[in-house]
Amino acid sequence: MTTVTIELPNDLARRLEPVSERLPDILELGLRQWQAAGQTGFQGAAEVLEFLARLPVPEEILALRPSDTLQARVRVLLEKSKTTGLTPEEEQEWQQYEYLEHLVRIAKARALLKQK
Repeated sequence: MTTVTIELPNDLARRLEPVSERLPDILELGLRQWQAAGQTGFQGAAEVLEFLARLPVPEEILALRPSDTLQARVRVLLEKSKTTGLTPEEEQEWQQYEYLEHLVRIAKARALLKQK
């Protein structure tokens, strides 16, 4: 393990004090989210994939809804596909969101079966 020293604003340092033992986890999650934000086709999807990766209980899966960010991006792409058309990059992004929806539907169907 490597020791890293960073300078933080006082208010952030105070907020981190109570969770100092979890800082590696917090930094890892923050770094993943930051990296995902810059990748085409991954905006809002990272949190869904990480949610599924932690193997939630059936009730959590059934309650899963897309974030406001994800919903907004899908609406933009849908509207653009109906009007001006999607660029090749946006088409790829759209296909990734369709696959993500497919995965969530499979997870929800399995969750329903487990509840019965």
